[in-house]
Amino acid sequence: MNLAYLLLLLVAVGGWMISQGRNSLGKLAQQAIAWVLIFLGVIAAVGLWGDIRQTVMPRQSVLSSGQITVPQDASGHYNLMADVNGQAVDFVVDTGATNLVLSKQDAAAVGFDPARLVYNGRANTANGVVSLAQVTLDRVTLGPVSHSNVRATVADSDLDQSLLGMSYLRNFSRIEIVDGALILTP
Repeated sequence: MNLAYLLLLLVAVGGWMISQGRNSLGKLAQQAIAWVLIFLGVIAAVGLWGDIRQTVMPRQSVLSSGQITVPQDASGHYNLMADVNGQAVDFVVDTGATNLVLSKQDAAAVGFDPARLVYNGRANTANGVVSLAQVTLDRVTLGPVSHSNVRATVADSDLDQSLLGMSYLRNFSRIEIVDGALILTP
């Protein structure tokens, strides 16, 4: 029904435009082309928003002192990229998480088969009880900081993003928030 209404509205507005512009069809065609290009531009901007946002709002930076600064995103979280077993993994900093927790997708990307892991641990989360599997990561690198044999867990849930919890954050001598940015000092 909504589609029928929109089509009727389009026919009415289009008919009015054609009747008003019949003496200057060239100008009407130019205006129609301009509106089509505007419409396509809006569609392209919506489709590319993720890439545009990454360019406009950088994820993290490493200062000459070795400090890692992570800007706050629009939802109030701190997201950063770390190298895990040679693969880039997108983390959200979660001081409420005890461990470094990998999603099943990220676990697979860094070399674990989530279907073959033993999920014998449990964690109480805001979304209920989640089963966890213990794993050991060969190497985790965040900016100038690199650690070997890092203990982590894999969540047997629909976790959208891996969590950088306190077990990893304890590797930094100082964690602070200044002017909306999270600063990690090695």
